[in-house]
Amino acid sequence: RLEKMKAYVFPGQGAQFVGMGKDLYENNPLAKEMFEKANEILGFRITDLMFAGTDEDLRQTKVTQPAIFLHSVILAKTLGDQFKPDMTAGHSLGEFSALVAAGALSFEDGLVLVSKRAMAMQKACEQNPSTMAAIIALPDEKVEEICASVDGVVVPANYNCPGQLVVAGLKTTLPDFLSDVAANGGRAVPLNVSGGFPSPFMESASARLHDVLETMDVKEPTVPVYANYTAEPYTKETAKELLTQQVAHPVRWQQTVEKMIEAGVDTFVEVGAGKTLCGLIKKTSRAVKVYNVEDAETLSAAVQAIRAEGENA
Repeated sequence: RLEKMKAYVFPGQGAQFVGMGKDLYENNPLAKEMFEKANEILGFRITDLMFAGTDEDLRQTKVTQPAIFLHSVILAKTLGDQFKPDMTAGHSLGEFSALVAAGALSFEDGLVLVSKRAMAMQKACEQNPSTMAAIIALPDEKVEEICASVDGVVVPANYNCPGQLVVAGLKTTLPDFLSDVAANGGRAVPLNVSGGFPSPFMESASARLHDVLETMDVKEPTVPVYANYTAEPYTKETAKELLTQQVAHPVRWQQTVEKMIEAGVDTFVEVGAGKTLCGLIKKTSRAVKVYNVEDAETLSAAVQAIRAEGENA
């Protein structure tokens, strides 16, 4: 019998909500300590914005990215001994959470990286005002073909699941692209984001990340961490290069999930805000189980369900 394998996965930008992490802060001394340390590192009280800010506060890239990272990583840490992934992965920003959870980056370095990445991306967005849209009901090849044919830059950004490819484009060129999508029978859902990432518009952010990473110590992950850029596991040697490339190249999420299933994963646990990845994983494979953990309540429910599975195996 094949050993049942669990993958822990971490969401990216877009999953944030006001109040995220508040019950952890209030009920878990370790969580409180980590949140306070984060306030210190960032130089502002991100906890005030996370727990009691406005949607607008949370939507600023420099707040959104560290907030999602902190929520996910601190949740994983509060799982304690229950956190036993066979492998991890994260969607875009979530990849940093996955690397910290797997011990490749320290919590402090991960937070500094995410914060600097957010600032660099914000700057890149100001230089190239861009946005994103999810394209539904067209094969990936067709979307790639329309991208290639549009006058102006529109590129694939997230290969999310079968029949859903998110594109990034300059605000000026995206409308033409969307009318071509409609003409081909596809449906486009514009996304509420502050810029088009990951994409070539982020080259300047990529260069900035490269400089920051050079100063950091990256260790061999304790379990395989699958990279967005290649949909293959990281190694200590490739980590810095993969993280630098990540912000300017598409997230191969569907391919990552397929590779993890091929490697023997039958259970995915999404750690962090929302259930976006659970939904994408289900659309990629009906055969796997998915759980989401976003607060104390879902945490104990998932732990019980997984424990029961272990006993029945």
